[in-house]
Amino acid sequence: MEDFDEDPRSLGARGHRRSISRGSYQLQAQMNRVIYDERTPGSVVPTSVAEASRAMAGDTSLSENYAFAGMYHVFDQHVDEAVPKVQFANDDRHLLACCSLDGSISVCQLVPAPPVVLRVLRGHSRGVSDFAWSLSNDVLVSTSLDATMRIWATEDGRCIREIPDPDGAELLCCTFQPVNNNLTVVGNGKHNVHVMNISTGKKVKGGSSKLTGRVLALSFDSPGHILWAGDDRGSVFSFLFDMATGKLTKAKRLVVHEGSSITSISARSWISREARDPSLLINACINKLLLYRVVDNEGTLQLKRSFPIEQSLHPIRSIFCPLMSFRQGACVVTGSEDMCVYFFDVERATRAIVNKLQGHSAAVLDVSFNCDESLLASSDAGGMVIVWRREQK
Repeated sequence: MEDFDEDPRSLGARGHRRSISRGSYQLQAQMNRVIYDERTPGSVVPTSVAEASRAMAGDTSLSENYAFAGMYHVFDQHVDEAVPKVQFANDDRHLLACCSLDGSISVCQLVPAPPVVLRVLRGHSRGVSDFAWSLSNDVLVSTSLDATMRIWATEDGRCIREIPDPDGAELLCCTFQPVNNNLTVVGNGKHNVHVMNISTGKKVKGGSSKLTGRVLALSFDSPGHILWAGDDRGSVFSFLFDMATGKLTKAKRLVVHEGSSITSISARSWISREARDPSLLINACINKLLLYRVVDNEGTLQLKRSFPIEQSLHPIRSIFCPLMSFRQGACVVTGSEDMCVYFFDVERATRAIVNKLQGHSAAVLDVSFNCDESLLASSDAGGMVIVWRREQK
């Protein structure tokens, strides 16, 4: 990965940032390993997330945990236009949103039965490329090919604010700053990343940077200190995020595959007792899903392994399973151009596919679990959204 030392204030006394760069990520990985090595056989790492996972999983295997009984519900309100993003609300089992290239966003409720579309958010004049829930789920932020971002009140579907892109370019992706939801990062078609204050509608001073191509994917680490951005020319950049000011400082660049679009980036600081390192999951239009280790505080990436999927053209996304601390294994889920949803065990050396869901009739673009992993939603290029139910033991 390349170094970027553009900002002299970020350099140490010897003109080198690396003297302070590796602390927390290396320490976290080392602590994870110590806990893992000292545990009694068959026990889980003693974190609240691990205990929650164990309580749900019981003594079942990873394959049993991800055995789905079939379709719970099919939403077809966006048929004929692709649904690039589907996402459950934070810490919620039954509230789901999806955006469409038809220019609208649907907010759906799965319980009580039958599932319903609560409201449709309309206002964008072109396709909606991405959206994100705020931490409290009271606000949605959306980005559109109409060169605007919109802030929506989820309770009644009101558009609170419309913010034009600072460059007047198509907006292609967005993500909330995980600690300060007043700040949202957007990526556009003119190769720029901008940090936007959604309360004022203004761009944050020092919160912009240029990539080598159109910005298609964004992800923060969980503390919000590092932002990764991927473009359509195969590069992933890491930025240091100043929590006080919102300023971005470019840190590293990784060329995943020259000329191949980076369509999804997902960060995870703790996978499970089997997969102990802070990690990044990347889709890159090279017919592989890529799993990287995050090795330092500057977001440096080291390839850990890859999984075969069909992706050469579509903007496919993938996710880490939210709980991920079961008795055996750790799982990631991805869409694929062969119209299937794939579950992979990140630590299984061979036969990594844990499950494969079939039911879509177009390329599967995105996947999302609810908070307890009892339901999985997937969306496709034909506009269909399928909600799958995990088999109850």
